[in-house]
Amino acid sequence: MTALTSLARAQAAVRGRAQPITTVRHVHVSGTPLVIVPLAMAGEANAPLAAMIGRDRTAPDLLIVPQPRDRSQRFQFAHSLALIVLHYLGQFASTTEPVATRPGQAPRRRVPDAPQLWVPNGEGIEFLRLFGRSTRFRSTSGPYAVQVSVPILGKWLTFLAEQAEHPGSSLLLAATTVLAQHWATGQSAIEDANLAAALGWIDPPRGHTGAEAARAAEDPLQWPPAGPATDPTFDREVLAPGIAEYDTAGDDLMAQRRAVGRLAAALRGQLEPTWQLTWRAIELIGHLPPGGHVAARWEQDRDAYSRFNEHVASGGNPQPTRDSAVAAAIRLNDLERRQAAYEAQRAFDDPLVMAEHRLAGEAFAGTVVASVPNRRVGVGRRAALRPLITVRTVDPVRLTAGEATLRDPERPRQHADILTVTDTPSSGTEIVLELAGGMGRGRTPTPGSVPAAGDRVCFCTLTDDYQPRGTFPSRDATPWTHGGPPQAPRRSDDEANEAWA
Repeated sequence: MTALTSLARAQAAVRGRAQPITTVRHVHVSGTPLVIVPLAMAGEANAPLAAMIGRDRTAPDLLIVPQPRDRSQRFQFAHSLALIVLHYLGQFASTTEPVATRPGQAPRRRVPDAPQLWVPNGEGIEFLRLFGRSTRFRSTSGPYAVQVSVPILGKWLTFLAEQAEHPGSSLLLAATTVLAQHWATGQSAIEDANLAAALGWIDPPRGHTGAEAARAAEDPLQWPPAGPATDPTFDREVLAPGIAEYDTAGDDLMAQRRAVGRLAAALRGQLEPTWQLTWRAIELIGHLPPGGHVAARWEQDRDAYSRFNEHVASGGNPQPTRDSAVAAAIRLNDLERRQAAYEAQRAFDDPLVMAEHRLAGEAFAGTVVASVPNRRVGVGRRAALRPLITVRTVDPVRLTAGEATLRDPERPRQHADILTVTDTPSSGTEIVLELAGGMGRGRTPTPGSVPAAGDRVCFCTLTDDYQPRGTFPSRDATPWTHGGPPQAPRRSDDEANEAWA
């Protein structure tokens, strides 16, 4: 937790309402999201119990498993879920648009829009990840054959769960996580994982404080848990007798229908409040203006969706249970580069996020008190334009001359080097910066490219410049220290029989 977030939490506790910790939203919000609220049976490894799913807030589909221990019913649930999810995912692949590439190369194709799935919390993403792992290897023939849709659903759920780990990705989002990125409540981060409690602080009912609304959210009768776990009292007093009634019905179809109807009504009552809360969270996030880099990150998501859709359409293999050493290293490198770019972009888009870096000494904001825009270094035709500016700031400056290259979010193509740092007890700190780049190709800088005296500026060590992927050996050249070249992937009966966890 950062210093400003801690302060915002204290203010929220005093004022009785969550405090914004951003000025813009840092995720893409689709106009046609698919919301999934899953439930799992307690005591069974990721055994699906029910799911409320749909794109229409007023008309969700309810899928249930009357007997979660029954293997065939689990896969029937997976098939029913696949029909909805795959239909939604496939709608975005029907049209593509050309995207310019390097000169001389043919343009590539990308979908104009991509799907977006929402779940109530991070545990919902984990449920989908495990559900994808337990379905993507299933065989469509043989003794344990499943519907063709089931392994395809598993591939997609695995892909979406992996994308959710990429910083800045908006293909699969957890409502509690997104809310916590934009508001600070007067409770702990663990309590923020309760969607009803978090929204109680952010959007309390009229006449109530956030603390009162969050306290009311602790009542499981009014606000059942947001899933995938269920309330123990509900399990004991409602769910267990309902499943027992279904088991007792045996081959009596009328008795089965009555038991299924009672179970469906009970599970709908558990899911409906969380369903409405998830849509309310989407509304609140959607009301915030988007950050400047949100659209660019959504383009990355569209690229990822387009590539994986082609992989699935061509009959590509499911993702392996474990990455090879090289694949794992590449994935880690990609995550690290995405994380660095995401942190920089959030700071560039949002002054409140930048303030965190200013407090940490990684950035400073101030006023230009002197500017030498036409300064040149070198002689003759090799002389380079290197303006000098002096910035006065009251921020804590922990950077020294030559330590790092700085960027101004307002001039992203320009970088600055610190020449001197001088503390003046009466007026703060004065930093002399040498500028390079982003000033045009002439002998004098383009108007506005060099800050003038009196301008307000902000410089930081962050950068979202493209960072090339690290150099890694090929799969066949995996060193012996990492197990040597891995064997070619082979399908086995063990994968088809893999447990749901």
